[in-house]
Amino acid sequence: MRLKTLVSWSSGKDSAWTLHRLRNDPRYELAGLVTTVNTRFDRVAMHAVRRTLLEAQGEAAELPLWTVPIPTPCSNEEYESAMRALIARAVAAGVVRMAFGDLFLQDVREYRERMLAPTPIRPLFPLWGIDTRELAEEMLAGGLRARITCIDPRHLPADFAGRDFDATLLHDLPPSVDPCGERGEFHTFAWAGPMFAQPIPIITGERVERDGFVFADLLGQ
Repeated sequence: MRLKTLVSWSSGKDSAWTLHRLRNDPRYELAGLVTTVNTRFDRVAMHAVRRTLLEAQGEAAELPLWTVPIPTPCSNEEYESAMRALIARAVAAGVVRMAFGDLFLQDVREYRERMLAPTPIRPLFPLWGIDTRELAEEMLAGGLRARITCIDPRHLPADFAGRDFDATLLHDLPPSVDPCGERGEFHTFAWAGPMFAQPIPIITGERVERDGFVFADLLGQ
């Protein structure tokens, strides 16, 4: 019997590549994409991707979205309450695995493991421990296409927001920045690749600064 699995979906490249890996593993039956959505702005939390683009990803991935509404600002208690409701729904639906696109941050992994420990759902980390330069190159060689939606200006200049995640970007990243942005240096929106039935046409709108980050507002075409 295949294991019914949800994918934690940030809208970015790592979750998209996690989906791709699982689609090629016969052990798993994919049940949907789980995304936290900021109720104030109606956008994907942290990545600030518009809901319309998130929905386009769900259509292209041919999987239902499991959205988790959270407020802004969101306390840890509020976040965990929202996630407990999501987990209860998943257990009721027969889900037994939840996959995450985490790469090497041990504290993040341990937090996810603690959240799921009291439940029948076990976490999966299909990309864990892969060298991030090699992983970035694997994604690009495999056809993944993504655009930077958010940067932390403490690590990157503002004009990196809105750039394509490609070989030129990898070349231009400062040595201190992880090639996959795993420490939060940047976040992306995946718009094409082997995990999607069709690409999602996008254009880059204005660049804005908010809450200490620089965002590129992506728009559907």
